[in-house]
Amino acid sequence: MKLHELKYNEGARQDRKRIGRGHGSGNGKTAGKGHKGQNARSGGGVALGFEGGQTPLFKRIPKRGFKNVNRVEHAIVNVSSLNVFEDGTEVTIEMLLEKRIINKTLDGVKILGQGELEKKLVVKANVFSKSAVEIIEKMGGKAEVI
Repeated sequence: MKLHELKYNEGARQDRKRIGRGHGSGNGKTAGKGHKGQNARSGGGVALGFEGGQTPLFKRIPKRGFKNVNRVEHAIVNVSSLNVFEDGTEVTIEMLLEKRIINKTLDGVKILGQGELEKKLVVKANVFSKSAVEIIEKMGGKAEVI
């Protein structure tokens, strides 16, 4: 096969309709838009969801609940999950992702005080619960807020 022998697949290329180019084109005069009416005008047509004056579906169905746009959602880590690290390690968010303790950071990482901690660690996270700080400091570690 040579470059000059290359051809497009059947139906891969289509010419656009050249409307309003006279009677001979098959799309002259009204340019395929029929006679008068809303859709024949420039900028004509109805808005998305318009149902001919009937109340649109999105207005008919009940609206429920409340979605707080300012909600902050943290990735949660319990103190007991931190036992996988070596004694004296500085635990960062990157390390938590690496060890698959969390899947994604969301709006930050929050350390909760559930379970037991058996190692002295320096933990760096966005938020700590009071009980988590107590447990970490009781073991001689440190809780640092990023």
